[in-house]
Amino acid sequence: MENIIKAYELARESYQTLGVNTDAVLEKLKQIKISLQCWQGDDISGFLFKGQALSGGIQVTGNYPGAARNAEELRADLDMAFSLIPGKHKLSLHAIYADTDEKADLDELEPRHFASWVQWAKERGLGLDFNPTCFSHPMAASGFTISSADKKVQDFWVEHCRRSRIIGEYFGRELGQKAVTNFWFPDGYKDIPVDREAPRRRMKEGLDRVFAGEIDEEHNLNAIESKVFGIGAESYTVGSGEFCLGYAAKNGKAVCLDAGHFHPTEVISDKIPTVLMFTDELLLHVSRPVRWDSDHVVIFDDELLAIAQSLTRTGLLGRTHIGLDFFDASINRIAAWAIGARNMVKALLRAMLEPTGTLKKMELEGDYTGRLALTEELKTYPFGAVWDYYCMTMGVPVRETWLGAVKKYETDVLLKR
Repeated sequence: MENIIKAYELARESYQTLGVNTDAVLEKLKQIKISLQCWQGDDISGFLFKGQALSGGIQVTGNYPGAARNAEELRADLDMAFSLIPGKHKLSLHAIYADTDEKADLDELEPRHFASWVQWAKERGLGLDFNPTCFSHPMAASGFTISSADKKVQDFWVEHCRRSRIIGEYFGRELGQKAVTNFWFPDGYKDIPVDREAPRRRMKEGLDRVFAGEIDEEHNLNAIESKVFGIGAESYTVGSGEFCLGYAAKNGKAVCLDAGHFHPTEVISDKIPTVLMFTDELLLHVSRPVRWDSDHVVIFDDELLAIAQSLTRTGLLGRTHIGLDFFDASINRIAAWAIGARNMVKALLRAMLEPTGTLKKMELEGDYTGRLALTEELKTYPFGAVWDYYCMTMGVPVRETWLGAVKKYETDVLLKR
């Protein structure tokens, strides 16, 4: 502990020469919430439909032991994960994670089916976000949900999504933290369609019906998530980037930018400031695509830092909701949460330690030499010492010591399931 404090004091002096107050940065960092994805804990199985096969272009690879089998086990695993991540955060739930003994279909879900989750979150001071589950269901077997030409199918998904907004509002009201209800649809064609307009018109009409009912926007934010393609929808995706951005901007909704939902050469870091010029708020699904939308565990790479810099350099953190979206069954699932979330917080810290005012001044004055030189020198500034100090003061393990706690939990709990 003494060495960590000494290292921090030296780092604080180094950053002070740049005009950066590390103490103030850490206080600000404490206020930022990351929304952990519940589906990492059980490979997107959920509890509403036991044994239901994944569909909608979603695959989880690996068979690492210890996946959660019920809500109690998932909450215990989440408690373990949150104990390793500095700060007070949120949890993002999919509709199939309803905790109920009732037999209820997606279009019958109500807030009461998630009451145990609200109680759990309330006891821990956490927030909850929500997602309608528009996949892995017989009514999605055609490859179309809310954009289906079959009125019965579309009505089913409209009702599910309408109820999802109500559940999100319930989360926000009960917990005193605005919930984000995110809408993603796997709709599309495997091969080249003749009519590209009609499905999008049906999706627009379906969304209009979903959002027609009044809810308290103070408690719930609606977000629309796009995707470039999916398994079984390689040639045409109804909810494209252009469709979702256009719908959100015109109808006062948020856009969800998922790091893995664009072409391989695209990155979302450059999209963040652009989207927020036309929408009030933004949702991020921070993931790591590898060759395709494979949702790998988030690592501390260049794009993650660029995402953090896009948020901090132009003051967009207050209008952005940060969520994680990956699911890896090839490694310890709790470790996956810890690695991804710690890296997201770490990247935000690294970005917040920049002398943004100085860099902007250089840029505005045309001093590109100075801009390049300083941004390169910053790469070796001792932000790791600041990170270690932050973890210590927040009561979570420093550096890789958290791995020992996960291994013990694996032996004591996961391997006994």
